[in-house]
Amino acid sequence: MQNNFRIRFGVSVSDNRRSAIQNRKWLGPSVIAFLLLVTAAMVEGQQPKQIARIGFLGNSTAMLEANLVGPFRKGLRDAGYIEGKNVVIEYRWAEGHYERFPALFAELIASKVDVIVTAGTPATQAYQKMKTPVPLVMVAIGDPVGTRIVASLNRPGGNITGLTSISPELEGKRIELLREVVPKLSHIAVMWNPINAYHLIEKKEVETAAAALRMKVLYLGVETQEHLDNSFAQILKDQPGALLVLADRVYLHNRTRIMDFSVQHRLPGIYAYVELVEAGGLMSYGPSYADMHRRAATYVDKILKGAKPADLPVERPLKFELIINLKAAKQIGVTVPASVLARADRVIK
Repeated sequence: MQNNFRIRFGVSVSDNRRSAIQNRKWLGPSVIAFLLLVTAAMVEGQQPKQIARIGFLGNSTAMLEANLVGPFRKGLRDAGYIEGKNVVIEYRWAEGHYERFPALFAELIASKVDVIVTAGTPATQAYQKMKTPVPLVMVAIGDPVGTRIVASLNRPGGNITGLTSISPELEGKRIELLREVVPKLSHIAVMWNPINAYHLIEKKEVETAAAALRMKVLYLGVETQEHLDNSFAQILKDQPGALLVLADRVYLHNRTRIMDFSVQHRLPGIYAYVELVEAGGLMSYGPSYADMHRRAATYVDKILKGAKPADLPVERPLKFELIINLKAAKQIGVTVPASVLARADRVIK
């Protein structure tokens, strides 16, 4: 019986002292290895999978949205994602044609992306109709609650979250800026998209602000680039004193054409996008869309690590910018008051 041995709690008991010492030496590294494995498994559960797949649906083209994609990619890098190593981005571009959204979303879903990023109300509403479990991070949505995209800003619900560009009386502030630059302004043209649900809300803001300033408003409904010629003809016929272009990616995509017309006909204007000012427009006022795209990467990171979109509050704009193009002012014969220039975040000369 002395030559037999017993196993208790996984430890060998033997009369051979040397064997016991060896067993204890083996047990130490084994326990450490086991603990390391458990710890690694726990950490792995808190990290995104090895290769994350992100879908990015742009409203226009890669070239026209490079200044938005760049900040988004930087935001991913700041969060530890390296393209080709632990993340792959699948891009799709609507080229200004909103009717392409369903097919492009379907392509991204079929490519097995883990999360999709897109900007604007029309694109987000098109995604809603897909009824897919793939989470969506929206960027620069006008009023996600009013357009029934989310239940509330604090508790979105569903599988959509992200950033809103909503700001009380934003269109009113733009019209007031126009009046400061053109003191005798009494008639403005407003370019809006009837199929953009948020524009219905913005239109009411325009009406309230214009009424307070006793301005006449010419509404130009532009859904696609094919509608631009009719709008230009209407402007030449009615002769408004300035142009307000609301935020819509159709206008971002066609910014050169719109700005060339404005400069040619010496029409001062204020726009939602800085890109229109860079293309020759007079001024823009609104949230920083580049900054919102950078912030969108933080939402992607949280979702990839297991957070539910329903629990991630929708973020309001953190930064607003007034951009003025003095070169354009000179071309259209407008003098920008010093009081307005002093408030500008950037002046193009």
